[in-house]
Amino acid sequence: MHNHVCDTTTSYPAGMKWTKQRKDVYHVLAHAHEPMSAVQIYQQIEKEESAGYALSTIYRILTAFEEKGYVSKSTFMGDGTVVYEWNKGEHTHYALCLSCHKRVALPSCPFEHVHLESDAGDFTVTGHKLELYGYCKDCEKQKLS
Repeated sequence: MHNHVCDTTTSYPAGMKWTKQRKDVYHVLAHAHEPMSAVQIYQQIEKEESAGYALSTIYRILTAFEEKGYVSKSTFMGDGTVVYEWNKGEHTHYALCLSCHKRVALPSCPFEHVHLESDAGDFTVTGHKLELYGYCKDCEKQKLS
């Protein structure tokens, strides 16, 4: 028995035709606990739906979502992975382990008490991104042993 990714009771953001494929990608991203690559999204949908989508379909959907501002696209500098995150009205910063590539969400934004909008002078700030690099506790222990 499959867990259906698509939920017909959900209302979707306006401004786009919501096909089954788009709904499936939306549900994966909306319930994700960290940014996901297109391949991870594809694998999740296939695991839950066995939908038979092409990976290129997932990339086209993600591009459409990005153009509408529904998702944020980031590249983790540590491994070059391109990941996508549904814009939920808040943002999260991550620390990336350079060894195992685990992403750890930071508990708060280091800029939450900084007034970037007024401190930037003649520049209009529309957002920011911060990524930390290092080693998770497990990899650090392995390096020391």
